[in-house]
Formats: sequence, structure tokens, C-alpha cells
Amino acid sequence: MIHSQSVFEFLEHSNLERAPRIEQLHKLGFTWADLEGEEYWLDAVAIMNRETYKELEEASSKLWVILDKAVRYIHLKHDLYDLIGIPPVLWEMLDRCPLPEQGVISRYARFDYAVADDGRIKLLELNSDTPTGYVEASIATPWICEQAGIFSPNTAMKEHLAAAWREEYPDTAACIDYGSHQEDSGTIEALVRHSGLPIKCVDCLDLSIDKGIVKDGDGRVVKRMFALYPKEWMEIDEGGSALAYAIETGNLELFNSPHSILLQSKGLMAVVWGMYELGLLFDEEERKAIESYILPTYNKPVFSGSFVSKSVFGREGGSVRIFDESGTLEIQDEDGFDSSVLFPSVYQKRAELARIHTAEGELHLLTGMFVINGKPCGLLGRAGGPITGNTSHFIALGVR
Repeated sequence: MIHSQSVFEFLEHSNLERAPRIEQLHKLGFTWADLEGEEYWLDAVAIMNRETYKELEEASSKLWVILDKAVRYIHLKHDLYDLIGIPPVLWEMLDRCPLPEQGVISRYARFDYAVADDGRIKLLELNSDTPTGYVEASIATPWICEQAGIFSPNTAMKEHLAAAWREEYPDTAACIDYGSHQEDSGTIEALVRHSGLPIKCVDCLDLSIDKGIVKDGDGRVVKRMFALYPKEWMEIDEGGSALAYAIETGNLELFNSPHSILLQSKGLMAVVWGMYELGLLFDEEERKAIESYILPTYNKPVFSGSFVSKSVFGREGGSVRIFDESGTLEIQDEDGFDSSVLFPSVYQKRAELARIHTAEGELHLLTGMFVINGKPCGLLGRAGGPITGNTSHFIALGVR
């Protein structure tokens, strides 16, 4: 069930036997449908109407250009690096490394949107550095939608992913706790498989760095690497400065590029909104897109109505706090790591998410849109509380 007059329909599949469907998804590569005894995957489909999907796709293309333009404005300006929370250890790396061509500062990214029941679309953030959810979107969602007879626009994700990786041609893919962290390990394995390239998967913790040369646990020199390793961690990790030096000196090339951290910072949203208010940088068409799809975002809590605060590098809901119309704290994330103790926060006008009624109760629906090799190409659904965090569920998103 879903709210009347919603742009979403909801198909509940809880009447189907879960175990054989989990087994089939496991064979396809989605091995964490259940996590720690809890149902991560909701066996259902949220179906977006076609008009809303087309608008979401067009909005993603427009915002991709707008945010790319903002990064090029910020690049080499240390006062703006500081404003959006970029750790100083990264500044020289960002200055010295060549800025990628337009549209591919990040070749593997995901927008997260609040799409309301009435179809209003508002961008919450851009995960341009280390987005997860690829397996759920590229493997699980098309299969679930096919079983339900619902169209999935996600079938082109593998093709775009292969094209992106052929451009970057990494020799290594890495994550923390490779082999034991089920989700991250499964994600880089799927990315490598879909790339069609001979890439070795390794644990970030097995890497060593000496005089800028990076080697894996077997002593093999790593030259080009894709890593599910948030670049802001270089500020606080023991080997962070050594990793930054390896990149600065050209001994290691990262994919996504180092400059994806500029796109990743939620402080960039405040820069874009500030430029919009001042009438700077953007043309009339871009200003219309900003007004339509970007939420008013500031570096200080200047709102008179309900707003949200979040760390510029908060992930999985960590650090998010929601304030009511009077400015009183209403709810805050209790599960994710509160990165606002390490990085500055931004303050953003509150947006409404569509709500679905499931066997788990009423849940808020977060809509993700992958952008791979510059192309919006895949929906990711997450359902949970008002703050989408670690305890939220994956739900397939299809299009009517």
C-alpha cells in the first residue's frame, strides 16, 4: 500500500516463499539479502510512474553538469576547499593531479533524492566518491522487476560500468576487510566482474606504502586502483598522508579521481545555492534547475522553518539531525558514525520522502540514481525511517 495519488505504486511480495528467492539472488551475486539475522531486502517493488522517472533522469543530467561546473570553480581555491570541509592533507593532491574532463570527475556515482508522493524531486546529496548499492541496483533490481513483470531502467548499468572501467583501466580494486565484509567485498567483486578486466581484489589493510610506492600483500606494485575507501579518511588514518603522497607524486592513480571528493562534499551544495542566490556562475537554464531540484543549503543554521543538519562527509545517515518548525531537535541518527565531530556541517531545508506501507510498518522511501560514465542509468531504493541509515532496507525500484 502507498499513499493515495502517489507517483509510486507498491507491490508486496511477502506472500512468496523468501528462501528460494534469496538463494537465486545469492547465485546472481547479491549475497546479503539478510544481514545479521535481519531482513535487509524487502521482497517488494516500488513502482515510479513514467513521467516522474523521466523528470528524475533529466534532473540528474542537469545537476551533473551544474555540480561539475561548481567543482571547476572551486578547484585551486584553498579558501573554498576549507569552506566545504576538504581536509588539508588532500589540498596538494587536488592541486597537482590533472582535473578530469567535463562530466567524468567521477565515473561511478549516485545521487540520493527525496521524491515526495506528489512527485516533487529534491536532491539530498551526491555520493560521488565511494557509492555502494551497485549490486542491489544492477543485479538484484532487474531480476526482481522481471519476476514482477515491471520495467527496470537499470539493465544498462553493466554496459556503462564496463565503458567507464575501460577508460580508467585499474589493475586493483580494494575495500576494507576484503573477504570478510560481505557488502563491500561483494560490491568490488561485481564491479570487477562487470568491467571484464583482469583486476585483482585486495584488502586496503594489506597495502603498504614506501617512498610513494604502493604494494599489495603479495608485494605486487599497485599503479591504478579503484578503492571503496573514503578519501576524507586520509586526514585521520595513520597511513593517510603516505597515500596522499603516493597520489601527488604520480606513483598511484585513483579511480574515482581525487577530485571526486570535491563533488562528494555536501558543502558543494551550499556553494551552488550561494552562487544561485548571488546570481553568479550559472546561466538561466541552470538557475531554473537549481531552483527546482536543489534544497536551500548553508554553512550556518539560518532557517526559520524545519531543516536538517549533516556533516559534509556524513555517510549512511551518520551525523544527520532533523529540526522541527521551531528549530527544536526532532530526531537524530543513532546508528551511523557521527562524522560531524571531525568535519564541518551544512544545514539544509527539510524535504519530504514518499511513504510506503509494508509488513515492517510505514517506511520512508529514498530514491537513488546512479550516474556511471556520466550517464544517469540506474535506480536504487532504500526504505526506512525519516533518516536513511544503516538500518534501512533495500527495495527494488521499477518504472510503470
